Amino acid sequence: MALINPSILSADFARLAEEAKAVEGADWLHVDVMDNHFVPNLTLGVPVVESLSKATDTPLDLHLMIEDPDRWAPQYIEAGAGSVTFHVEAAGAPVRLAREIRAKGARASMALKPATPIEPYEDLLPELDMLLIMTVEPGFGGQSFLDIMLPKIRRTRELISRHGLQLALQVDGGVSAATIERCAEAGADVFVAGSAVYGAEDPAKAVRDLREQAERATAAAGWGCAH
Repeated sequence: MALINPSILSADFARLAEEAKAVEGADWLHVDVMDNHFVPNLTLGVPVVESLSKATDTPLDLHLMIEDPDRWAPQYIEAGAGSVTFHVEAAGAPVRLAREIRAKGARASMALKPATPIEPYEDLLPELDMLLIMTVEPGFGGQSFLDIMLPKIRRTRELISRHGLQLALQVDGGVSAATIERCAEAGADVFVAGSAVYGAEDPAKAVRDLREQAERATAAAGWGCAH
């Protein structure tokens, strides 16, 4: 099953509770946390995540684009995050951090920037519930999808299958009606969509349409789902 995670980075920040309710048919709500250090942008922090978790029944999928995620990740779980993604480029001890996230009751996810290869981290995969492949450079919404990431998605899906893991494979960046089928065909099964959802006249319908597109492409590709 394809999972659609709308990104509130593309929502109206003055109306976050309403924007969260507008996509309540989504599987998760993707929340980008940026610190203006790891990436050149600043978004929101623990208090806003805590408020958002109380305003929606959709579980929160936190994407930490920050320095020192080893220190901050536990605080976001306490604030209500059901899934926490840290960047391997920023983590001091990724295995220890993944285990701590799981021990606190959240899904542990690791993100890779476009230039970061998956192969050096093959042995870490069993420690994770999800792997995020960035299909744009992290830091800003509304960027164009990088087609050169498709082979990396395929290689990652092959590694997951080779090890027999129940590991979700998420893509984030430029995911839209024009690109989601290529991502699904390559092996992704969780899709972060920002402007493709919140820029639509009917965000809830956009979520349903994207899910249908992804599931058709997955069925045609024949690689199956990793859930």
